[in-house]
Amino acid sequence: MKFKVFRFKKVKSTNDTAIRIIKSSNFDYGMIISETQNNGRGQYGKKWISYKGNLFVSFFYRFEGLKISLKQLTKINCMLVKKLLSKYYKKKIIFKKPNDLLIDKKKICGILQETIRRFDKKYLIVGIGINLIKNPNIKNYQTINLYKLINKRISKKTLENELKRNFELKLNRFYNLAK
Repeated sequence: MKFKVFRFKKVKSTNDTAIRIIKSSNFDYGMIISETQNNGRGQYGKKWISYKGNLFVSFFYRFEGLKISLKQLTKINCMLVKKLLSKYYKKKIIFKKPNDLLIDKKKICGILQETIRRFDKKYLIVGIGINLIKNPNIKNYQTINLYKLINKRISKKTLENELKRNFELKLNRFYNLAK
């Protein structure tokens, strides 16, 4: 399975764009990438603050045929992003339920999962926001960015490609187990 890449300059939200593509096309696997998003969403209806230069990606894929639960997939999706960040930041990265990644008790990444049905098919959408070069100042909630941690800019394109490869490899294993 390979994700079809959909690249945009600006979207309201990468998850909303994934929903639109699922509803208007026959693609079962996709990766939405945007330079900016002006209405990013977080858990429980919260807004995801989206600074240009940070990473905004959503994957979508068919849920049927996978022999694992949504709860297991949530953990796996977080671990795939953690694996990517661990390549650049060698110290401890904490997974905070339901879907945040923290470094020194500061949020560096949020993941928003949603399911949607189209006809007889069920899809999982996994929205990922990573603070690469700038993080928001949120009262009573500390945040951090990768640049501040490692004092080095990482190519966003490289991160996108690595994340895509991580998701494809892991999901292919689960689809193959289901056969």
